[in-house]
Amino acid sequence: MSQSIQRAIEILEYVSAQPRTPSEVGAHFKIHRSTALRTLQTLTESGLTRRREDGRYGVGYRLAGLANLALEQFDLANIAHPYLQELGRRCGHTVHLAAVQGRSIVYADKIEQPGMVRLYSQIGHPVTIHTSGVGKAILAYQPPEFVEHMLDGTDFSRYTSTTITSREQFLEQLGQVVEQGYAVDDGEYEDFVNCVAMPLREATGQVIGAVSITALKARATMDDLSELLPALRTTTTTISEELGWRP
Repeated sequence: MSQSIQRAIEILEYVSAQPRTPSEVGAHFKIHRSTALRTLQTLTESGLTRRREDGRYGVGYRLAGLANLALEQFDLANIAHPYLQELGRRCGHTVHLAAVQGRSIVYADKIEQPGMVRLYSQIGHPVTIHTSGVGKAILAYQPPEFVEHMLDGTDFSRYTSTTITSREQFLEQLGQVVEQGYAVDDGEYEDFVNCVAMPLREATGQVIGAVSITALKARATMDDLSELLPALRTTTTTISEELGWRP
């Protein structure tokens, strides 16, 4: 990928998070303001960004339209979405959908409840493998070579006191996931957030994704989330059956 295209993609992602001025873009990427402005103007001419009245650049209407069109191509997200919404309504917490994408795992959908604190996760972004419930719920059912490939790119950085920091400990936990049928994130990325997660299967029985219920610990302890496992299991089973899986 050429350097200019790579920079344009990075700038597009940066202003998608929140509107930025050309000076902010230049400072963030350590490039001259005029270079940042030219890139933003090119993106704006293509409709991917737009210049606001305050001089900042944000997401363009064409990009929003392309995103909606792209969602229609992802069968898993389309099929799962209404069930995720219902699960979120019933449990009152954030619901995530993660999916295998090539040799990575990414967030494919996210249902947040009105008035709740927004969590760090973003649709389209990769999960932090060794700290996420959805990552564990997916990898626990993958072939050993796939797991090894994924872990080769994992540095097992410590984020909290409960973060798994070794390959051996992580593989041991994957075994526990298979035994109990669900995975947990016990404050392993942010110590004030926890979750439970279960796998999704397609017609052949292969695990292609996972659904999690994520909550602030102040609102739900791990014991509280454990009481939601039957509802989570109903959701993952229903979505899997929609994808053609039969127990």
